[in-house]
Amino acid sequence: MGSADDRRFEVLRAIVADFVSTKEPIGSKTLVERHNLGVSSATVRNDMAVLEAEGYITQPHTSSGRVPTEKGYREFVDRLDDIKPLSSSERRAILSFLESGVDLDDVLRRAVRLLAQLTRQVAVVQYPTLSTSSVRHLEVVALTPAKLLLVVITDSGRVDQRTVELGDAIDEHQVSQLRERLGQALEGKPLAAASVAVSDLAAHLDGSGGVGDAIGRSATVLVESLVEHSEERLLLGGTANLTRNTADFGGSLRSVLEALEEQVVVLRLLAVQQTAGKVTVRIGHETEAEQMAGTSVVSTVYGSSGKVYGGMGVLGPTRMDYPGTIANVAAVALYIGEVLGSR
Repeated sequence: MGSADDRRFEVLRAIVADFVSTKEPIGSKTLVERHNLGVSSATVRNDMAVLEAEGYITQPHTSSGRVPTEKGYREFVDRLDDIKPLSSSERRAILSFLESGVDLDDVLRRAVRLLAQLTRQVAVVQYPTLSTSSVRHLEVVALTPAKLLLVVITDSGRVDQRTVELGDAIDEHQVSQLRERLGQALEGKPLAAASVAVSDLAAHLDGSGGVGDAIGRSATVLVESLVEHSEERLLLGGTANLTRNTADFGGSLRSVLEALEEQVVVLRLLAVQQTAGKVTVRIGHETEAEQMAGTSVVSTVYGSSGKVYGGMGVLGPTRMDYPGTIANVAAVALYIGEVLGSR
């Protein structure tokens, strides 16, 4: 790339930085005063004219300065050569806050609240997708001699509890037998394989009554738990942050809020990103969702040991601090995975 192109990109970068900071259109005189561009105001005006002609910036009003377009933000993001890492104290604070979560629900609630505070945008975290989970542990608790509580815990920390009504009462020794046989069939297997295994176990039972009947009834309940996955859920935080930037959405804020409430659009955006450690930025129309006009979505996935649990990210106006947002999304995703993977 020639020096003129490099210089124009520096002008674009300065316009993006100032507009994100001030919300005001940026003029050539302001750029020269605030940034060490090393050229005259006349040169900057010429560069701005070229950037405008190429669609990177636009003039919202006559006799006003310029603001970045979606194309301008995309060029800026694509050429981010270095995302400033969080300080060691910031990283420790994030990890400590997430580690204080008592269970999966609490960890994810903390994560979404923290991400909203760090970015001042809407934070979104998807509950671990069951289709990629494995059974870590099965616990069987006798509520009464003829009623059991089955607790399935996945490797992502998700917990599902089901009760089983037995035909006959069973004693403590039989509960132990039941726990051992079901555990051998389920533990360590992906949910789909675990469902097949527990079905096979029930199909090859010898006789009826006692522990055999209890296994059969428990297997029926477990198959429902393992196969009939509940609708994927999202946790949202910081929705009120959108109202601080109403003007950025050009009158489309209501449709954005409706899309967040329905969740389907957001789930689709999170599902597209499936590469651990990579942050994806979709700007404006790149979201391919009419309801999201004027927004950008910065997303990634979280998980542990190479396994993806779910998607997460932030949504806000196209006028956002992309370097800071990308760094915070990446850091929180990393530590969610570490915390859940260690449990």
